[in-house]
Amino acid sequence: MSNVESPRSKADKAAAFRAAERVRRRVEYQQIYDRGLRTHGRYLTLFTLSNNLPMGRLGIAATRKFGGAVERNRAKRLIREVFRRNKLAPGFDIVVIPKRELLDASLTALETEFRNILERSLRRRR
Repeated sequence: MSNVESPRSKADKAAAFRAAERVRRRVEYQQIYDRGLRTHGRYLTLFTLSNNLPMGRLGIAATRKFGGAVERNRAKRLIREVFRRNKLAPGFDIVVIPKRELLDASLTALETEFRNILERSLRRRR
């Protein structure tokens, strides 16, 4: 193998959405739903719960009720990108449930909404 660096820069790698930043198990989702704080917004509903880790973790629950596979995957991509750009809640698990209106929103509008809901949620928690 050569020592050629991949096309992604170090800044891109630092901002990447790593596996350790994901809520993965059903038990973890249930715990966040049961003990977490629910905050509603125009495009999504957010559940937050303290996790005692140095980083925030994200879970996305886009069910078939939301739409077909194409719509669900697009919503998940948008939410992951917003989370990746705005790592605002270290030490919290966040589960996002997208609403149908999310598909018509711009990334900028979604990002603003995510920040506002997260700040509201964290203010209520403290």
